[in-house]
Amino acid sequence: MTDIFPLAADQQLVAKLAHLVAKTDLTVTDKQLQLLVMYIEMMHKWNKAYNLTSIRQIDDMLVKHVLDSIVVAPLLRGKRFIDVGTGPGLPGIPLAIMHPNYDFVLLDSLGKRVRFMQQVAYALKLNNISPVQSRVEDYQDTTGFDGVISRAFASIKDMLHWCGHLVNTSGEFVALKGQYPESELTEMPAHFELKESVQLHVPQLIGERHLIRITSTHKA
Repeated sequence: MTDIFPLAADQQLVAKLAHLVAKTDLTVTDKQLQLLVMYIEMMHKWNKAYNLTSIRQIDDMLVKHVLDSIVVAPLLRGKRFIDVGTGPGLPGIPLAIMHPNYDFVLLDSLGKRVRFMQQVAYALKLNNISPVQSRVEDYQDTTGFDGVISRAFASIKDMLHWCGHLVNTSGEFVALKGQYPESELTEMPAHFELKESVQLHVPQLIGERHLIRITSTHKA
């Protein structure tokens, strides 16, 4: 499917994204803006045949997918991450573009999504992403990750239950939520603790967004 991705980013979309980024504290290079837009253009084209996301309009994708992902970039701790239930690569691919020196495993159980992410990696020359088709509870990693990232994947309780084996001894769980998940946090298993809650500012996005940082109290 070599004809399905753009050779260059639509510069009107690049300008729109740059305008949105200017309303944040983010620093995004021109190259990163180009890559982010090319990624969203690929998603928009593939979506017509493969139903990767329920968001159909490309302008909405800029806000609800790209901007909503990259606002997390300054809050990452570590250099090796796994994005569980990543779908078409959210937030992992935008974060990988923002952090070219970090490594991201992008985990999803559906083959069509993984094939799309593989095509993105090839088309955009993203050497720091590894799309993997697997159920999260079946995936194994010998060294463990600095961070497990979850965006609209599961409840916090289920995330910790399914992903507890994926972090290294100092690793953390980063759950991206809408409203502050007070009820979910009350159901958090006893050997985990809330380390930080950060309210995120996403220009033009209706509704609240929070980053919830959780660590295990069991240390090896």
